[in-house]
Amino acid sequence: MQQELEATLTTVWQAAWDRGEVAALESVVAPDYVRVSRSSGHTSTLAQVQEEIRTVRAGFPDLVTTIDSVVTQGDAAAIFWTSTGTHTETFLGVPPTGRRVQTRGCNHVTLVDGRITREEVTWDGSELLHSLGVRHLSDTPLQPDEVVLDDLSGEPDPQVMKTFNRQFITGVTVVTTQDNGTPKGLAVNSYASVSLEPPLVMVCIQKTSSTYPALFAATHLGINILGTEQRATIATFASKSPDKFADVDWHPGPSGSPLIDDSPASLEAEIRERFQAKTHTVFICRVRHAEVTEASPIIYKAGRFYDSDDLTQL
Repeated sequence: MQQELEATLTTVWQAAWDRGEVAALESVVAPDYVRVSRSSGHTSTLAQVQEEIRTVRAGFPDLVTTIDSVVTQGDAAAIFWTSTGTHTETFLGVPPTGRRVQTRGCNHVTLVDGRITREEVTWDGSELLHSLGVRHLSDTPLQPDEVVLDDLSGEPDPQVMKTFNRQFITGVTVVTTQDNGTPKGLAVNSYASVSLEPPLVMVCIQKTSSTYPALFAATHLGINILGTEQRATIATFASKSPDKFADVDWHPGPSGSPLIDDSPASLEAEIRERFQAKTHTVFICRVRHAEVTEASPIIYKAGRFYDSDDLTQL
């Protein structure tokens, strides 16, 4: 009887997760079936579990699950498993990275008359994102139908927020990377130093940017602080030009990130964390190389540029 149960659970599990035959689960679960995440307490119905499987398999079409062991004792069983797949399609808003990832978990199930009524799981969909180097700003467990992580209802009017942001003075940077040997970059003013020890910086990139997929898949990026003599360069990288580097002189950093010549400062950093924040991704990076020149940085405020040499000290 125990061997028969183990064989059934293994067959159904592999049919659902390896081949996407999610209807197979209906043969082993009870009408009142519920799945519970041990880490968050979140509960799911059978229909929600089936949708999660479809979502994961859509992002990892070659997903293969190995049942490491099934341990049964009376009306309870524990399924220990390992899943491996290649991230070749968009998964929960994350563009394909081509990375092969592996996750492990254990499901404890309670059976009544041979059917699963309750399943406690040590894994959820966010574990795959963690394997890709992605973190979410929300503490809420990530579910397949929750691509948006933050509820913006009750927030200030967007126009008020635009006016607020225009009052903040920043510099202008160009964030760069290599995409299969092709330099990519975009203008960014949401840059900040996180710490000096260790040397950490952050940039915030909108997901709709044409450079975003290359940045997300990269291991390193370049950050170039632009100067008063680089107005044309700013215009180029703020545009939708298909080849932004055609008329820009640059040199590669130690790991290949494009560093723009004659910039007041440039650095190359290793991408350590990718935090998902609704329409943007926050990249936390550790600086590995930096260059500084005597050129003067340009200042940006309320849609206009200013000369940093013409400042009056208070």
